Amino acid sequence: MPPTAPAELLRAKLKLKQLEARKKFAFLRPKAYKLLTQKGFDFKRLKENSVKLIAGTTLTGTLLLSPPGDARTTPRNKSINSESAAFSTINKTRAWISSRLASLPLPSPGHFSRDNEQRVSLYLRSAYGINATAEMEGNRLNHSFGYVGYEQHLKRYPGDSLHFHSGELQAGMAPGLGGWGYFAKSEGEMTEIDTEREKYYFAVQTLYLDNWDRDWRDLGSWYKYRKMVMINPENGKAVVGVVADAGPAWYTGKQFGASPEAMRALDLSEGKRKGKVVLFFVDDPENKVPLGPLEQNLSYPNIELA
Repeated sequence: MPPTAPAELLRAKLKLKQLEARKKFAFLRPKAYKLLTQKGFDFKRLKENSVKLIAGTTLTGTLLLSPPGDARTTPRNKSINSESAAFSTINKTRAWISSRLASLPLPSPGHFSRDNEQRVSLYLRSAYGINATAEMEGNRLNHSFGYVGYEQHLKRYPGDSLHFHSGELQAGMAPGLGGWGYFAKSEGEMTEIDTEREKYYFAVQTLYLDNWDRDWRDLGSWYKYRKMVMINPENGKAVVGVVADAGPAWYTGKQFGASPEAMRALDLSEGKRKGKVVLFFVDDPENKVPLGPLEQNLSYPNIELA
């Protein structure tokens, strides 16, 4: 790197390297990582000290050799560069996920082989740092790969209507309630998580599970608002949502349904409003993975781990 390069560029690259190294260490040495974290070891200090060192060695050259008002160092340009880097990383991750899924034999609606399910889980963990599986706690849908359809908005509370929703109003409002009824007892009791659950919901075919008639009470409780991740293998876009409705019917030729906002995030809200997707459970007991497009949770992908 030439001595005249702005310190901000070095700082950005060092930050990516630090995130990559930290995540790789946590993945390869989980016990050691947990122990260091419990002991109060601050991984961020490594980055901060390194940034100070590099910034100090380049600051003099930058100030002496850069003309006053150099556009490369303006706050606006820094913001643009930061946003461009973020979009570049997101697009890189999407392309990587899409290429990895394309390397697997995508079945007709059903399941991947067990080995390939593990590969998909590894891909998602490597790219986004989330734990996602086709089976959780002994529960498994009849499909982890199939077709999804564009659903309508769900009523969140008694008296809810379409114009109270914030987007995708062309989808309309479903005439009935979701599979688990209202999200809240009243408008006044609505919380942010209730809003997010309706905004990013999935419909799954629980009624067609082999043990549904026998275990529907336990299964209904387990699936209610179960967090899942849906991936469009064609473009690598992914969205995290919750199970909030049952369906669609088998004769529709679709295995899943998704909210208007979730379909928008997957780039499936136009045209036929239907497409192939992968749907995995998200193992998130501490509720650290927010609902919505998965790039919201994006950290620099450790692509070399997969």
